[in-house]
Amino acid sequence: MKTRNRCRMLFVSLFWGSFVLLLPPLWAQGDVSIEQKRADVRKMAGETLARLYSVQPSAKKAVESAAGYAVFSNFGMKIFFAGGGSGEGLAVNNKTKKETFMKMVEAQAGLGLGVKKFRLVWVFENQSLLKDFIESGWTFSGQTTAAAKLNEEGGAVAGAMSVSPGIWLYQLTDDGLAIELTAKGTKYYRDGALNP
Repeated sequence: MKTRNRCRMLFVSLFWGSFVLLLPPLWAQGDVSIEQKRADVRKMAGETLARLYSVQPSAKKAVESAAGYAVFSNFGMKIFFAGGGSGEGLAVNNKTKKETFMKMVEAQAGLGLGVKKFRLVWVFENQSLLKDFIESGWTFSGQTTAAAKLNEEGGAVAGAMSVSPGIWLYQLTDDGLAIELTAKGTKYYRDGALNP
């Protein structure tokens, strides 16, 4: 009985502890202007691209020669059987230079415990794929492993994962470029507050 009570107390403590960890960013956002939020997302995107180019130099050509790209920052948490995350990002049409601010939300099931932070860079080979991603939103429900090598010999999208024909994805973690992506139950959609 004591063990069950301890487990229950641990679960409750972890749940409320994770909730408290998520509150400060939410409080901080309430006082920030829309222009400041846009500037913060642009800054995150620029820093993410710079970091990607430093660990995978060939990515610069892939991103710049594509129809467009999207950059996201994600924060997620998992406690025992449930988990989730959220993030924000920016999609850019390379031809028109139009920016679209976006959000992402993630839900996970399965046993686990921990916090994860990562950045994603999506690369779209043609305008219709980019347009669908921006206007219709997108749900990613699979798992994929990088097909390209993590070196200069891997081609224009070395280090990226093919998630769909014409769509490539780079995932950056604290350790560098990830070669396996698990993003089950992730939804991408336009940010109604930040888009004019």
